[in-house]
Order: sequence, then C-alpha cells, then structure tokens
Amino acid sequence: MGSRSFNSPGEIYDYLLGFVNVEKGQKTEFKLDRMRALAGELGNPHRKYRTVHVAGSKGKGSVSVMTARILESAGLRTGLYTSPHLVDWQERISLAGSPMPEEILLEAAGAVASLVDGRKASDFEGGEFPTYFELTTLIGFLAFSLAGCEAAVIETGLGGRLDSTNIVEPEVSVITPIELEHTEFLGNTLGLIAGEKAGIIKPGVPVCISGQKEEALEVFRRVAKEKGSPLIETHAVFPRITSSLDRSGTRARLEYAAEAGLPPGLPRLPGQEEGWLDLVCPLVGSVQAENMGLALIASSIVCPGIEKSAVLEGLSAARLPARFELTDHQPEIILDGAHTPASVSIALASLKQLFGERAILLFACAHDKKHEDMAAILAPHFESIVVTRPGSFKQSEPEAVWKSFQGLNRETVLVQDTTEAMRLAMAKSAARKIPLLVTGSFYLCAEARAVIDRARR
Repeated sequence: MGSRSFNSPGEIYDYLLGFVNVEKGQKTEFKLDRMRALAGELGNPHRKYRTVHVAGSKGKGSVSVMTARILESAGLRTGLYTSPHLVDWQERISLAGSPMPEEILLEAAGAVASLVDGRKASDFEGGEFPTYFELTTLIGFLAFSLAGCEAAVIETGLGGRLDSTNIVEPEVSVITPIELEHTEFLGNTLGLIAGEKAGIIKPGVPVCISGQKEEALEVFRRVAKEKGSPLIETHAVFPRITSSLDRSGTRARLEYAAEAGLPPGLPRLPGQEEGWLDLVCPLVGSVQAENMGLALIASSIVCPGIEKSAVLEGLSAARLPARFELTDHQPEIILDGAHTPASVSIALASLKQLFGERAILLFACAHDKKHEDMAAILAPHFESIVVTRPGSFKQSEPEAVWKSFQGLNRETVLVQDTTEAMRLAMAKSAARKIPLLVTGSFYLCAEARAVIDRARR
C-alpha cells in the first residue's frame, strides 16, 4: 500500500480529480460497500461524533449550515460537509462554515490517499476505484474526527439511499423539499425520487421534513412508519410561518401548534412555552423561514434543551455563498445557484421583492436541468438576458438553453465564453443602473464570482 502526503488543499483537489467524478457527468455504479470498507480501514471516523444527515432537492445547504451554526452556538464543536464548492474545494469540509485547519485537511487526505495508492481497481469492493465524491466524503469524515468534532452535519451529494454519505448513523435525518431532479439516477417521478431520498431514514431515528408535495409526503410517511422512525413535519409543528425580507436577510415568526406536532419523547423546543419564536438569518428568501424551522427542530433533537439564545446566535451566523447572495458590487449583482424550476421561482420572487421589476439576467445550466421550464418562469421578467455555459466543469447545451429563452424574450443573446458573458451582463447592468441576477448553476456563480473579484483589483 502506498503512502502519500499533500502540501496544500490545491494538491488534494488535483489528486481527487484523477478519479471518476459524477459531478462532471462521468459514470459509475452507486454502491455503499466500498465506502463501508474504506471507512472501516480508517477506523470508522463517522461514528465518533453525533450526526445530522440532510437530503433534499432545494434548501439542504441552507438547512445544513443553519443546523451546524446552531449546534456550534450550543457549545458543540461541529463539522459541516456540503457540496458543491463555489470557489475552493475545501469549502466542502468546514467547522460549521468556518475553515477547517489546513493541517487537519492535509493529514486526513494523506490517510485516505494511502488507502488507494498502490492498489488495483480489483482490490476494492465492486472492482472499481473509489470515486472523487467517495474520497472527498472519507476525507471529511476523518477530518471531523481529527478536529475533535462532537457533532457533524452531513449533506448528501446525490439522492440518499446510495449516496456515499449514507453510511452515517445519525441522531436525526432531515429531508428538505424535493423536486424532479437527477432523473437519470433517481427515477422520473416524484414518488421514485422520494423513495431514493427516503433511503437516509434509519430505523428508530427521528426524521424531519418540510415543504413536501403530497406524492412525496406519502412516501416519507410510509417509510418512516415501516422503520419505526418518528416523523416530524415542520408545518405540523409550525402551522403558521410568516416572514419578511430585506437586503440584510430574512426575519421569520414561527407560531407553534397547540400540541406542537411533536412525537412523544422528543424534547420541547425553544419558544414553545410562549407559543411562538422570532428568528433572523442573513440568508435571503421567504423559503428560509421554513428552513429555519427545520434547522431548529433538528438541532433540538441532537441537543435537547437547547437555549433560545443559541438558536438566535447560530442563525445570525449562518451564511452560504450563492444562495441569493448579494455581492457588494454596484449596481447590485446577486448570485443564486438555483437550478430547478421551483428554486428559480423563489429567486425571482426575492429579486422582485427587494429590487423591483427591472433587472438583467445571466443564465446557464447543466445539460440535465429543465431549462425549458426555467426559461418559462424567468424570461418574461428581464430587460435583457445573456445565456452562456456554466463554466467548463459541467456538461451543458447552451444553444438549446438560448433557444428556450430567445423564444420567450427577444432580448436574449448567447455568449459561449462564460467570462465574456459575465462581462457583457455586468456592462448591461451598469449601463442601465439595474441589478444583475446570476442563476441556473452553482458553477456559473463560481465563474461569476471570479469575474467580480478580478474587476475589483
């Protein structure tokens, strides 16, 4: 067996890119046997801290960082594992959103790479080398252990049942709203996709869900019942949620149901005695109100008796790039990684609420996204639209996307080079003194961020 050391996170990332990467459209067979075997060789680091496991189509990153920040404010050293990254690979493995010490990342990556180097594909379960995401996940699990984490919030990458993260043994499972996505992997109906996401529900372990359509809700209720898992539905706990937005974030009032909608044996929640709870979070969007409720419930299960002050402090520190992120550029540039019809609808609503009717759009999406549906939602609402590629990392079909938008808004141009497209969109925004929304892909947001940063220098 080989032994490898790294000198920087950039070296780790370059190494990992040598393995199959589903995020780039490369194919593999999803299995958990290889993850279990490799984690076992590392001493099963994922069992050394309490875990919150989060799946869903939209909002899972926001809920994950909120939960991690609340647990951190409650006094638990908390790891946070998210994907994709926006600028740097090490964003995926953090301490509740703050950087993981580099020496710990290097040590964890060296240990994981040493399990792989010098071996043949046939030496691994399934006869294939581990993937980019499997290795990244293992590095995260080990880094959290080396950092002395007492808790970790683990976001799934794709689906749930066969996701590489699904070897964890959580204190609570969380499923945010789901949509038709990744249908080539997860199935082409909401029920089938819900079945894959429900794969993170563990026997007897509480599961929290929010914002689900009836077809998905039926699946989650059935699976939870089959596994004897207490099911907590956010709308049953908080039947009335109101929110308001401004450029600093989201304010929400969560009103408890008379019986609180909590299964027997679960702890009382902060504010339950008063019957309501007022919360504030710097993440912008009406959907963040329900996300705050979901994070509150999950945190209270991991840390029973959590103080209201810890919840308020944690939520006030919850930040996440490219979730309706307002940059400090003028005119305003908003980065939002929304890539489904429902999520771009939310981004559009937030844009109109905060900035009015006039705006420029820069849009790109990966080849497997519903660009026709997103065009139908977005195209009529922008004075000018620039369509491009979401960078070079993801497969894309910009000509097809351009046709979807051009058919609904004649002021749509196609610029294949992502950097040039961003520069053109910024110039249009500056000339008209109106905001620019960049959306459709986290990878596009990363490219846009790089252009903004270069423009500042």
